[in-house]
Order: sequence, then C-alpha cells, then structure tokens
Amino acid sequence: MTIRKMWAGLAAAAAFGLAGCATTDAGRAVAQADSVPVLRTEYGPVVGSREGDSGTVNVFRGVRYAASTEGRRFQRAADPQPWSQPVSATEFGSECPQRPSGDVPVFASWENSVGTSEDCLFLNVWTRGLGDGKKRPIMVWLHGGGYVTGSGSSNGYDGSRLAERGDVVVVTLNHRLNALGYSYLGDLTDDPKYADSGNLGSLDIVKALEWVRDHADAIGGDADNVTIFGESGGAAKVSTLMAMTDARGLFDRAIAQSGSMSLAGFTPRVATPLAKNLLDTAGVSSVEELAAMPIDDFIEAMMKSRSFGAFYRPVVDGRSLTRQPYAPDANPVSADIPLLVGTNNNEMRLQGGLGSPENFALSWEQLPAKLKAFTDDADVKAVIAGMRAAHPDYDASDVFFQVATFRNYRGTALLQAERKSEQQAPVYMYRLDWKTPVEGGRLETPHALDIAFVFDNVARSTSYTGPETAETQRMADLMADAWIAFARTGNPNTTALPQWPTYDPQSRATMIFNLEPQVVNDPDGEERELLQRLLPEGRGM
Repeated sequence: MTIRKMWAGLAAAAAFGLAGCATTDAGRAVAQADSVPVLRTEYGPVVGSREGDSGTVNVFRGVRYAASTEGRRFQRAADPQPWSQPVSATEFGSECPQRPSGDVPVFASWENSVGTSEDCLFLNVWTRGLGDGKKRPIMVWLHGGGYVTGSGSSNGYDGSRLAERGDVVVVTLNHRLNALGYSYLGDLTDDPKYADSGNLGSLDIVKALEWVRDHADAIGGDADNVTIFGESGGAAKVSTLMAMTDARGLFDRAIAQSGSMSLAGFTPRVATPLAKNLLDTAGVSSVEELAAMPIDDFIEAMMKSRSFGAFYRPVVDGRSLTRQPYAPDANPVSADIPLLVGTNNNEMRLQGGLGSPENFALSWEQLPAKLKAFTDDADVKAVIAGMRAAHPDYDASDVFFQVATFRNYRGTALLQAERKSEQQAPVYMYRLDWKTPVEGGRLETPHALDIAFVFDNVARSTSYTGPETAETQRMADLMADAWIAFARTGNPNTTALPQWPTYDPQSRATMIFNLEPQVVNDPDGEERELLQRLLPEGRGM
C-alpha cells in the first residue's frame, strides 16, 4: 500500500484555504505558502507537498494529464474536464489495468502498489522551482514492465534526490498497457474512433509530453530541453517514441537503459490475429462488445488469450507509427536527437536466475537445451564453443546467462547504437559492471540494478543494492551526475569520469560504470563478434 506522510496530508488540507492567494502568470498560476506548493494547471489547481533532504523539492503526485479512459476503451485519450477547486496531489493516481505481477524479493524496496483503474492517466512532478523563470532540464521517465505492466509510482522512481541533486525537473507517468494500449483493431472494425488502438499506450505518453511542454514554465522547466529516459520496457518506449512523428519536437534527448528491444514493433499481420483471438477468448463478436466488457472480465480474458496478457508491442499501423524505429536503420524522425544507451553486464541473472534457480548450477550437458530458447536456429554447439574460447573461466551457467543477456539486451543495444551513430546526433554507450551483494552475490549485475543509481535512490533500494554504503553512493554519484549532464547538454561527461567519447562501430567506446569507471573500446569484443554472427537479430521471444 502507499505510504502516506501525515505532514503532507495536513499540508494539502491547509492549502485549500490558501488557493485564493494564487498569483497568475499567462493563465497558469502557482501559489506557495511556507510549506505548501500549489500548481494551477490549465485544467485546474493541484496541491502538492515539499520533500527532499532540504525540504525544497515541490512534489505533485497523481496530476491528471488526460480524462479517464473508462467508457472510451480503445480510443485516443481526451483532455480532462476542467475543475475549479484545488485537488490534492499528494498521492499517486491509479495504475493502469494489468495482469498481476509475481513478487520479486529484490524489488521489495520499490513496491508501492496503489491499485488499478481505467482512470489512470496521471503524471507526477518533482521540481525545486515553480514559475520562477528558471529553465531547468526536464527529465521524463518511462517505466519498465514491457508494454504490459508497471507504473510511474514505484519507490525506485522517486524523483526527489535527482531533482535536488541536479536542479532538474523529474516527471514520471502512467499510460495504457497490454491489450488496452496496444490492440490493433484496424482490420476488425471500420469505426474511425478505434483507428489508433494499436499504439494508444505510446500516444498516451505523447499526450503527457504535451502536458509537460504546456506546463514547462509553471513547473520551473525548459520546454526546449526535455529528455525522455527509461529502463527495460521504458527504454523500448523511448526507442518507439524516436520513430513517432506525433512525438517530434516534444523531447530533445533520449536515454535507453537495458531496453533496446523495440528495434521493431509488430506488423498488422502479427497484431491482428492477437486481437481476433482476444475477441474469441472473451466470447464477444465485435469490438464494441469488447470495449464494453467490465474491466475485470476483460483482464481475465486477456490473460487466457494467446497473448497471456504479456505479448504486446507497438504496431506499425501506418498512422502514428509509419515504419519500424530501428530496423533496418535508425528512423530519420529523430536523426537530431542525442542518444545515451547501454545495459547491465549480467541482465539475465535476474529473470533467468531468480525465476529458475536451477540455472545457477547448470552442467555442460544441460546447457545446449537451456540455450535453445535464445539461439533459435543458430548452431548451439558453435555458440558454446565460441563462448568457452572467449571466456575460459566461465562455467556452464555463466555461458547461459551471458548468451541470454546478449540476445535479450546487449545485442539490440549494440545494434541501436550502431544504427543511430550513422545519423548526425551523438551516441554514447555504457555498461554497468558493479555487482550487487544481495542473493549471496549470485546475481552479479542484473537487470534493473541501474535504476537505484540513476535516481540516486540507494537508500530506497536496499533489497536490491544491499545496505546503503559508500560504495553504493559512489555508484549513484557517478551515474546520476552523468545522466543529469546528458539531460542538461546532450553530453554525459563529468569531472568524476574519464573522457567519454561518442560511440561508433569502429572504436565502440564504452563507459564501464564501476567503482573506478573506465572507457573500454569494444569490451568483450570476441563475444560480441561471435554472437552477432551466430544469433538472430532482435530479442528472443
């Protein structure tokens, strides 16, 4: 459940009596008492709280950027109905409906479930300034969970320390997911109101970015300096937005952390059968009936369908997404957008290890069958032989995790960097190598570990990073400052890092983040050459 802070609730209550003190600025007002920030959006006023170590970060949670989608399922988001009385913005808004996620012990520190509803299009803001005329960089975070689960309310995404540290504006948000956000219905109905159903989740993000643009001055930010960043599925969404003309001009820089899998989305040929199967599973004969189903019945049908509620991607529908983001090359829509991209060194020790602990103790005899899910038609024996030659110290489990990591994360990050580097905007590549001590150290540098450091939230991440120490804070200092520098200038270099060159397919300069960071040209090059040659392009499904 959401952890409520009593003083924040009291401050919000007091603010209702202060709303009349608001001052106007171009129709958008901001009022501040000693401890209560009030933001007057173009739809109505919201009352937040002040947080952060210095107590100077203005925080607004659960700010509505679009109307409820209840009763408008599979349709583009509409503007909210305006309100006149101040609305409390001290708690997160509902998450978008999704299949239940299993408990992951290492994520316990980040857990912050607030329940789901089709009224879920909310965003959250952390800023040190309100209408003060300063032009702070705005960093808009897109949550992970693929295109099917997650929300912007995780404790790991709390923006207080990042906003305080870099004097930046941090925004997180919710958008439609799974079949609600990515069901392509264009071949099942001629009704124009459903024409964009295959990319509604991404179009929701576009609408949130329009809110950010329109309220940049009010939240103390710069509408001409917006960075979108995300991890895992959030990074995939970053890649997708880089191919959408609707998003053109709404962001200026992009960061993709461990999620370059959206080199390509679904085509209608793949997406239409999934949508048809959902109708059949739900026992309805029309899109209108599917749109009218009670949400609990809809989610149940989705989970029983061929998609299992977990197999969705953006669709190249010829409307909001006219071609693939990064296949066969980088989409020219974002040719001038600088990109920071990278992965963690042992991503799949999380999903392929904690979910299947037997994979931590594989024998060489067991390895070929285990690898088949990630190699498709590739010669498994050649993959294993090549990996053993490249890494003589690896055991069978090490080979399994690294091949799976390359197929699902590192390989597509390299392709994205290679293709993007052919355009004029700079590309920077990184790899996180710091190893977490949790789970006896067997996870090494797993998927999502970087979130704690990028947000400078190691104190909120102890279930994943271990106890807060000088080491964990050192990693947060290095990564958070690099991300802030990139958001501010498009260049991630800081005084604490060695000179970080741009990436190109010749040198393949890569910043290795560890206690002593270093730049390495083509790290694990023998492994890269082997797996790029033998494995199919793209993520293993």
